[in-house]
Amino acid sequence: MSEVRGNMRRNRIASSRIAVAFAAGGLLLATAACGLAGGDTPPAAGATSPAASTPPPAPSTPAEPAKEPIVLAFGGDTHFHDYLKARLQKPETALGPSAKILRRADLAMVNLETAITEGGKKAPKTYAFRAPASAFAALKAAGVDVTSMANNHGMDYGVSGLRDSLAAIKKTKFPTVGIGMNAAEAYKPYRVTVKGNKIAIVGATQVLDDNLIQEWTATDDKPGLASAKDVPRMVQAVKEAAKGSDLVIVHVHWGQELNPCPLPRQKTLAQELTAAGADIIVGGHAHIPLGGGYMDNGAYIHYGMGNFVFSSARGQSARSGILALKVENGKVTTDKWMPVRIESGIPVPLKGSAAKAEVKRWNDLRECTGLNAEPVAAP
Repeated sequence: MSEVRGNMRRNRIASSRIAVAFAAGGLLLATAACGLAGGDTPPAAGATSPAASTPPPAPSTPAEPAKEPIVLAFGGDTHFHDYLKARLQKPETALGPSAKILRRADLAMVNLETAITEGGKKAPKTYAFRAPASAFAALKAAGVDVTSMANNHGMDYGVSGLRDSLAAIKKTKFPTVGIGMNAAEAYKPYRVTVKGNKIAIVGATQVLDDNLIQEWTATDDKPGLASAKDVPRMVQAVKEAAKGSDLVIVHVHWGQELNPCPLPRQKTLAQELTAAGADIIVGGHAHIPLGGGYMDNGAYIHYGMGNFVFSSARGQSARSGILALKVENGKVTTDKWMPVRIESGIPVPLKGSAAKAEVKRWNDLRECTGLNAEPVAAP
């Protein structure tokens, strides 16, 4: 997940709709020829030119790489629970055909909604998810560059399961946010430079079972998850992430299951985090898509990605999509919703009239968000 990854992706031929929609304009480089012009006469041997007595200029500081436009892709809640675990036997195909879209992005992210462990003790809750460490291999093979584990399933198998998750993260070196041996680790941003853009990503959850809030929340001396319920701590994390960054992304697990509109606490948190320096906020949890758009301050918010790789998705919870964002100079300039339908737990891209209908439906969801369909022009 480095500049090398970005360079490799730059060299690919983009033939999909995402490439067409977000293709960056060509860059015209003018070069000046050095040497004598055709009619100039070279100085005689031994002659001293005016420049010869001028001391050489001091060496200049190397310029930072130019910030090129980049495309980000986001998928929703992902686990490998139940029958989906068998797909991990072939990590390269575990996420199905939607992986082709993720691979074409300069940076792709999903929410990993499961404990990564094969042990531990199940938490006192109805639904608990876990998967082996090969889940990270599946994400990597699908083109996912970073994930968040800050959600209401990240510690489904207790502290023991959390330690297994952290061990798997360390062994696989897969960038994961929102989880740690203490609060400093859980709230720490993942930093990466993509095509000259310095990006910081923070993960946190606003959804935790009431009986598990204390046990699951990371503190200065206790492992756990980054909690967005602690708003001052989240604001601090975003401010820290913004230092030295061109772009700050916050992934939040929030909202109410099957509610297509954001809750007041989501809107309030979005205001507080963008004021602290967040440029993009993307989240999930509701199991259905919510609307997305632009705030008046220029930030981009998406209130709910829906399911993505999810064993129980059916009916309305099988509706989902991939969100693509084009970023230029630290701001989202274009957004695109690419709808998918989850079939047997796997997201399958829609085409034709079915895709058009779902895009219209997604645009209609913006009505209750208070967000703008287009970027707001600077005053």
